[in-house]
Amino acid sequence: MSGKELFQTTLPVAPLKIAPLESCRDLAEKVDKHLVSFRKERTVGVASALHFNGYFDDSYLLRTSCVRFGTGEAKGKIEESVRGADLFIMVDVGNYSLTYTVCGYENHMSPDDHYQDLKRIIAAAVAAAHRVTVIMPFLYESRQDKRTERESLDCALALKELVNMGVSNIITFDAHDPRVVNSIPLHGFDNFTPPYQFIKSILSKESDLIIDSDHIMVISPDEGGMNRAVYFANVIGADMGMFYKRRDYSVVVNGKNPIVEHEFLGNNVEGKDVIVVDDMIASGESILEVAKELKARNANRIFVCTTFGFFTEGLETFDEYYEKGYISLVVTTNLTYRSSELLSRPYYIEADMSRFLAMIIDSLNHDISIGHVMDPTDKIRTILTEYNKK
Repeated sequence: MSGKELFQTTLPVAPLKIAPLESCRDLAEKVDKHLVSFRKERTVGVASALHFNGYFDDSYLLRTSCVRFGTGEAKGKIEESVRGADLFIMVDVGNYSLTYTVCGYENHMSPDDHYQDLKRIIAAAVAAAHRVTVIMPFLYESRQDKRTERESLDCALALKELVNMGVSNIITFDAHDPRVVNSIPLHGFDNFTPPYQFIKSILSKESDLIIDSDHIMVISPDEGGMNRAVYFANVIGADMGMFYKRRDYSVVVNGKNPIVEHEFLGNNVEGKDVIVVDDMIASGESILEVAKELKARNANRIFVCTTFGFFTEGLETFDEYYEKGYISLVVTTNLTYRSSELLSRPYYIEADMSRFLAMIIDSLNHDISIGHVMDPTDKIRTILTEYNKK
């Protein structure tokens, strides 16, 4: 049975409501528009209108707020009823643009601040809502997901805390290590990836790509992203390669061991266009070094695709590498905050995830399989076929 037929023959679990925190409001508004559009195109068939109460609303967004006191303390508030609702709470823990005042000093909100606000909204809603799902595109503390010495295990602790508060499902994207789900084995945890949106964005910008193993290659910048690159390469019919990072483990700089050298494992890249796929750009040091190494091996155009783009050390080096021809495009999703400076760069493309996220929410609200949403293989092959015809 197709996804469309499933929606026509199943009832929603409960009335759908979306509670966006301020950090994620722009994305939530786009998702809401897609949901309204999806449902207005449907018919309810012979089902009782009572079961579809609120199904065809003009908006599913709730008014929420986290008010700060002068000391920096806060409270979460939901300004509408959520009794009996299938509630989806959306938060972007990477949105550093928001500020609050503490005793007259302005503070930019950190991931810790956003996570605390998320718990405040959960606490305000969980007792009345039928079910609570947290949509956290960038998983809080996902870079601290394993323990190698006497240190905290923050990501696992956060997941356990959320489910202990009554959260039923957690939805995230491109988790740094999805095995962190083992910390909550009896609860819902879905980890999605955006390969379809990446290839769609690149093809919309470039009109002369030849998608085959002789002309294009997919590269993972490290061994941790191998599965991501292998899937991407297989589905578009390209070769893949990997860079191995040699680090100096005797030194810690900005919380990590500095990279000494990148060593390449793979076929010859000379003359080929290259797609470098990764989960995130933090400082961008690793991605830029990989691009430089590929250019030294006479690669053609280099397209960088990452789910999250934080650019923690600014855009100046990216500007320089673009001007020198080391990179041609940088593609990131709109799942986290992007500055106006980034959006204005000629090499930047946004992969819009709002429709994809709306499909996920719609499917979960109907309690139907999300397999048709999770697997992008057919969609990628369809768009490649259409591109090649042109």
